[in-house]
Amino acid sequence: MNETESLLDEELVLIDYEAKNKEELLKSLASILHERGYVKESYINGVLERERVFPTGLNTDGVKVALPHTDAKHVNKAVILFAKLKEPIIFKEMGLSGNDVEARLIFMMAVKNPEEQVKCLGNLMSILSKKEMLISLYESSTKSEVIEKLSKVLYKNI
Repeated sequence: MNETESLLDEELVLIDYEAKNKEELLKSLASILHERGYVKESYINGVLERERVFPTGLNTDGVKVALPHTDAKHVNKAVILFAKLKEPIIFKEMGLSGNDVEARLIFMMAVKNPEEQVKCLGNLMSILSKKEMLISLYESSTKSEVIEKLSKVLYKNI
């Protein structure tokens, strides 16, 4: 199994996850990745800093999302943590608008080798333009359901 084929882990699918605000959410999710050895301790501050400078909220149709991540130097092994939030968390919109995005789905990416994973990440990005897929993910009630839905798209044509 190559790195691209192992980006999903049922332990990193969180359903009805709760946090008070964006900073608490990012620290908590990044800590989960760190505790499981996917990222270095520096990933936590890397994600927080990158989010301040380059926000990752997306005003997508159906369900709003955020794609927090940071540089590959903070990553031990590539993975995507998926969190369906119980209550939306405010992220700033990607780009220069400064608009708020009430994110309900979080795809926290730990990218180790962007060149190897470009196809998979491109497939992930294609999910964001599919309103029905985002709603379907949000309506998922089990980890295995989420993994099955994401796998069909992430590993398409790989």
